[in-house]
Amino acid sequence: MDSVSGSSAAFAGTPVNRMQVCRAEYRAIGRFVEQLRPTRQCMKTLQTQFPHLPPSTLLSIFSQEYQKRMKRSMVRHHAPDVLKAYYQRYRSEAQTRPTAPLLLELANQVDLSPALLARLIVECFLEERAASVPSRHVLNNMLREPYSIPDLLLAKHVEQCTVNDCCYGPLVDCIKHAIGLEHEDLLRDKLRERNLSFLDENQLRAKGYDKTPDIILEVPIAVDGHIVHWIESKASFGDEHSHHTYLNEQFWSYCNRSVPKPSQTMAWTSVC
Repeated sequence: MDSVSGSSAAFAGTPVNRMQVCRAEYRAIGRFVEQLRPTRQCMKTLQTQFPHLPPSTLLSIFSQEYQKRMKRSMVRHHAPDVLKAYYQRYRSEAQTRPTAPLLLELANQVDLSPALLARLIVECFLEERAASVPSRHVLNNMLREPYSIPDLLLAKHVEQCTVNDCCYGPLVDCIKHAIGLEHEDLLRDKLRERNLSFLDENQLRAKGYDKTPDIILEVPIAVDGHIVHWIESKASFGDEHSHHTYLNEQFWSYCNRSVPKPSQTMAWTSVC
């Protein structure tokens, strides 16, 4: 399997422009974002520090680096005594400072995503009310629709977390999904412009494939000297860590099950 390198991908000899960041600069951005929190202000700080890079590229890099940070620390935040302390602090301060952005402040102090903290607090709230662990379905619905939470003050604070978190939460999930669909449409448009015959994911599923790439080319093409039979579009930043993750969780299943041939991963922004 060959990921694209160089300054652009090419379909049928015509370049498709992509944003790429050199490894040294990517590492510099990674070091810089260690001190940042997932807020709109952090994006302004990033753009000031790296003004030559598009905001979308900086957001994608920051989001992936921040998610790595959260994965490293989530065990600590999920410890029962820590959860209890977070919830008790919130309930106490909700009585004394109800108009303050309590969950946002707490998330910033303990270096936890506001949306993830909101999820933990809502889970504690529901457990306290029902004396049982809430189902994921109920919890997800309340995070998507905060004012379905039977505590209007908590609902307001949860909404603040959802709106202000640029890396996690239902709002971010919707934005990422929309961006992914937009880039898949762009990929199909580029292929049609070059008169390349292909089947997309929906057509493949209609034929009975359960695990499919975004595109299977009916006639293979050459990219940087390699023959490509199928293409997967990724709108998130294509670093080595994410590529290995996609290999293990997604790409190998394509090779082993439906299309065991060379492919191209179309990362629209990546490390060169």
